Amino acid sequence: MKATGIVRRIDDLGRVVVPKEIRRTLRIREGDPLEIFTDREGEIILKKYSLIGELSQYAGLCAEALAQTTGQLVCITDRDHVVAAVGAGKRDFEGKPISKQLEGFMEGRGSMVATAADEDFVQITLDDSREHGNEVVSTILCEGDAVGAVVLYGRDEKNKFGDTEQKLAMTAATFLGRQMEQ
Repeated sequence: MKATGIVRRIDDLGRVVVPKEIRRTLRIREGDPLEIFTDREGEIILKKYSLIGELSQYAGLCAEALAQTTGQLVCITDRDHVVAAVGAGKRDFEGKPISKQLEGFMEGRGSMVATAADEDFVQITLDDSREHGNEVVSTILCEGDAVGAVVLYGRDEKNKFGDTEQKLAMTAATFLGRQMEQ
């Protein structure tokens, strides 16, 4: 654990303010759920809660099925990082933080197909090298909230993705969203 040197008092309602610098660094926004842990030394640990993280086994299986069906790299993200990646190049994406561009796309709650030449091509992670020529991105919705995305990445720009790949991604996103609602 890393000390920040910041000390806060508990108010009369039992609340503690998480400093703005820490919220910004950890990408914690107003309304984000935090999970509370305690340990034997009396420490209280706050961890950003991820609905998709709770379903990481389902996300992994879903990504595996999509990758086998399409032969492409498949990434499933929550609002902060890539939860599951299957296919060629998965090591470049697994566990990495998502880009602001993908975060913004998810806010629109949409789905899209793009090639690297398109201006709406979305960078998935902060250090995404954009070696892929095609992508399909579909937002995962849970009770109306954007909680993640399903991404199909293809290296070959000549074999463009179309309706079939978009519908596969949308189906996976819908399945994961419904699993979280239960």
